[in-house]
Amino acid sequence: MFRSFLAVLAAFCLLLRPVLAADEPLQKFVYEKAEMGLPFRISMYAPDEATAKAAADAAYERIAVLNSIFSDYDSDSELSRLSQTSGQGKVVPVSTPLWEVLVRAQKYAERSDGAFDITVGPLVSLWRRARHKQELPSPESIAEMKARVGYKNLRLDPEHHAAELLIPDMRLDLGAIAKNYAVEDAVRVLKEHGITRALVGGSGDMTASDAPPGQPGWRIEVAPLDAPDAPPPQIIYLKNYGVATSGDMFQHVEIGGKRYSHIVDPRTGYGLTDHSLVTVVAPDCMIANSLTTSISVLGPERGLKLVEETPGAAAHVVRKPGDKIEVFESSRWKDMPKAEP
Repeated sequence: MFRSFLAVLAAFCLLLRPVLAADEPLQKFVYEKAEMGLPFRISMYAPDEATAKAAADAAYERIAVLNSIFSDYDSDSELSRLSQTSGQGKVVPVSTPLWEVLVRAQKYAERSDGAFDITVGPLVSLWRRARHKQELPSPESIAEMKARVGYKNLRLDPEHHAAELLIPDMRLDLGAIAKNYAVEDAVRVLKEHGITRALVGGSGDMTASDAPPGQPGWRIEVAPLDAPDAPPPQIIYLKNYGVATSGDMFQHVEIGGKRYSHIVDPRTGYGLTDHSLVTVVAPDCMIANSLTTSISVLGPERGLKLVEETPGAAAHVVRKPGDKIEVFESSRWKDMPKAEP
């Protein structure tokens, strides 16, 4: 009888423990660390500092591992080694993270008719030099680099999780998607450490898990376009969703009185010139980023059509292609939970 009583008591304690843990008061903790060449900020609610720090350390460790895979600056990264095989007829097996990014990138490229294209690396490098030298690339150099670009020249082998770059001197650039994969993976790591209320951001692109205690979501400011008379910022609430922003606010060059963005149109080889800021919310940060890039390149009319066709996605676009500011919003943007700035 006594043993039966102990068994029942032990079972009751096991049932009670999660309830007590759930009732523990949560504290907010914020961490920031440079990874992938940009600041990654982690905000979370945890029962104590030790729990929060252990979770954050694990998330940053994971981001560092992903950087060793995705970096296009590190010549020894897995991505760089893959690019170095271009045009050699080599089918290269890749790691699971790189495979997942390549598959999704090719899907986004097909959906956008090549507006989103991770093979744009040669053109991106050319325009980086242009911003540094403050001079336009020559038409000849643009044509030369453009000949090395095209998502259809990246062939994937699903059976062996392998990739082949079909023409010489290709260079993959995951800048428009790698940090978003890292943000998503960091949220996953935090959940493995018991942190279910978190916001992880990498250079403005963010993914949220559950909302902060007593709040409808994480409070996110949608920045205004850096132009006179631009609409004021909007405040949205985010939970279990991703948000991404693309634009030329911080990365552009003015040459001959014309402003060129760091975002390059793979179809023309030139940096975009319609000063804009595109914000997309979507079920995950990678989807959001693919759409912001696609809208930036395609323009708001064609780009917002992609958003409408993407379940759960919404977009807000402010641009100034000339003297007049234009604002575009997808149909679902008005349903986003918002607050007064």
